[in-house]
Amino acid sequence: MASPINPARVDFVTLRLFCAVAQSGSITKGAEACHLALSAASRRLSDFEAATGSKLLERSSQGIALTPAGHVAMQHAMRLFQGFEQFSNELNDYSSGVRGHVRLWANMSALTEFLPSTLAAFLGQHPDIRVEVEEQLSGDIVRALVDGLADVGVFAENTPAYGLDVAPFQTDELVVLCARQHPLARTRARQVDFKTCLAHEFVGLNRSSSLLELTSRAAEQAGIPMRLRVQVRSFDAMCHMIAANLGIGVVPLAACKAQVTALDLKVVRLKEAWATRRLLMATKTGARLAPAAKLLAQHLLQQAGT
Repeated sequence: MASPINPARVDFVTLRLFCAVAQSGSITKGAEACHLALSAASRRLSDFEAATGSKLLERSSQGIALTPAGHVAMQHAMRLFQGFEQFSNELNDYSSGVRGHVRLWANMSALTEFLPSTLAAFLGQHPDIRVEVEEQLSGDIVRALVDGLADVGVFAENTPAYGLDVAPFQTDELVVLCARQHPLARTRARQVDFKTCLAHEFVGLNRSSSLLELTSRAAEQAGIPMRLRVQVRSFDAMCHMIAANLGIGVVPLAACKAQVTALDLKVVRLKEAWATRRLLMATKTGARLAPAAKLLAQHLLQQAGT
């Protein structure tokens, strides 16, 4: 039976160095990031591998790569750092009169449409809690919850969510936007099918966006490729590109109401059932949420659908 790792042989400096080397693919760059001499960094990494009893790094002329054991070590090292950071932040919160700290990750739709008023109500009821909000893509939110980077997440329902407890949060309507001079703007029908839209070029979000995945899948099912002319990182940028008549775009209507008015865009509603999209609230299955995170999760569930 293998001996357990002796905690006395592992410190946070070494763990930080290991993560920096793994992320940069270079011992030299990792040492520089941690303000260590190259010889000292090499010795620490060798000692760390000896302490774990496993080879963690593959060294080659192309740089450094993680072994399978190294990937496991990386995941645990990151969790230790996150735990220590949370420990430090929460103690600092208590010392400064703020009792509780929650990490909330949400996609663009949720942050734009629903969360501002919901968070305002929550923080009004709990002024001693601080909520750290990050806007991320839906797939990244799921990974952050599983890895412990986030406490609570809100993302689109078509995102695989293995290892999470999910609940319905809100519903948004997806519509097509186009410039007034675009041919689609001349349609008199109250709704169009997505297949009709596929005759035109699109403005879309960047890759890994759940909305892009949804529309791409719908195009594939229709048997017509979606022609992406421009890809951007935000709904605001999408609306400006659409206003310049560079293509049409599928967006959540509530998130873009201000831009629709300001840029004089035409709203075309879709016939497809998937145009009504649910947003989900999630936490990691089996996770022991801190009291502040539990309060926020409960508040989001109480606000669901309102």
